[in-house]
Amino acid sequence: MSASTHDQTHSTLNVQAPSTALRMPAEWEAHSATWLAWPHNRSDWPGKFDAIPFVYVEIVRHLARGERVELIVNNADAEEKARKLLVKANVPLHNIRFHQFPTNRGWTRDSGPIFVKDAEGKDLILNWRFNAWAKYDDWELDDRLPELIATDLGIPQHEPTTHVDGEPRRLVLEGGSIDVNGRGTMLTTAECLLDCDTQARNPGVSREQLESVFESMLGVRKVIWLERGIVGDDTHGHVDDIARFVAPDTVVTAVERDPADPNYGILQANLEKLRSETDQDGRPLRVIELPMPAPVIFRKQRVPASYANFYIGNGRVLVPTFNDPNDRTALNTLADLFPGRDIVPIYCGDLIWGLGAIHCMTQQQPA
Repeated sequence: MSASTHDQTHSTLNVQAPSTALRMPAEWEAHSATWLAWPHNRSDWPGKFDAIPFVYVEIVRHLARGERVELIVNNADAEEKARKLLVKANVPLHNIRFHQFPTNRGWTRDSGPIFVKDAEGKDLILNWRFNAWAKYDDWELDDRLPELIATDLGIPQHEPTTHVDGEPRRLVLEGGSIDVNGRGTMLTTAECLLDCDTQARNPGVSREQLESVFESMLGVRKVIWLERGIVGDDTHGHVDDIARFVAPDTVVTAVERDPADPNYGILQANLEKLRSETDQDGRPLRVIELPMPAPVIFRKQRVPASYANFYIGNGRVLVPTFNDPNDRTALNTLADLFPGRDIVPIYCGDLIWGLGAIHCMTQQQPA
C-alpha cells in the first residue's frame, strides 16, 4: 500500500473522555492488524544492528499471512529500504501498510497505543504518556506515536490521568508492563509500576489510584501484582518477560531450574504467588511453567532472554528462540496451549541485544 506522511504538530482535537465502560481485549482475540516500527536506532544494537532488519523481515513475513501489518518507518528512504528487504524475502506487500512516523526507537509495545473497546464494541485508543522507561532522554517522538496512529485511523483517543496533590497528571504506562485475560484480570509487577526510587513511572501515584484507572480504562477488576522481573531487564520489571495469560483462566510463568542463577529466587516467588491467586471471579488460575534459556551474555552483559516474550497473532504464535536446548520444551509447551495456532520459532539471539524481543516490538489492533 502507498506510504503516507503526517504532520507532527501536537493536537488534542480527537482526545475525548470515554462515555461507556472500556475493555482491553486479550491478545489471543482476533486482530485486524499488528503494528511494528522498523528498526533504525543503531545504538539499541551496538555492533549487531546489521542483522536486526532481517529478524524484522521474518516476523513481518509470518504475521502478514494472517493479518494486516501496519509498519512504521522513519521516512521515505527507510520505507524504500524496508520494501526491498521484504520483497527479497517474498513477503506479501499487499497485506502491509506503511506509515512515515518518525520515532526514537522501535519498541511499539511500549510507545504505541493500547487499543480498547467500549460497551458497544467501538474502538478507542488509550494514549498513555511514554518517557522511555523513565531511563532515557530521547522519547519525545515515541510519545507522539499513539496520537499519530489515532489520527491516521480516525479513532478517538483518550489520555488516562489521575490526580496528584490536587492537580491532574497524565499517567505513564508501557504495554509490556501489563498483560490481561480480557475478562477482568491483569498481571503486572510492583517493581515496574510501584517503585518510587528506580525508574519511577508515576511518582506520588498510589497502587489504589493505578488500580482505579486500570478498572475504568482497561476493564480490569483484579490486578495480580508480581514482585520483580528478570535480571538484565532494562525496563525494571516488565511482566511480558516473566508471566503471560494464554487463556482466561491460564497463565504461563517463566521458571529457572538452576538455584545458583540470580533469576531462580525471583521466578520461584512469582510462581508461588500465581499458584495462590484467582481470576476476577475468584476461580483458581491454571499455572503452566515455561523454562528459561541458559543465560545469554554479550560483551559481559546479561540480556533478558525469555520465552515468555512471545506474541499471539491470528493463527500463529511467534516465539523467541536462542539456540538453546530449552527451545524445544518452550515450543512444545506453547503448542499444547495453542492447538489451533501454528507455533513459529524466531531466532532472537541478535534481537535480544536490544534488550527486547518479539512481544516488545509488536502491538495488536483488535478486530
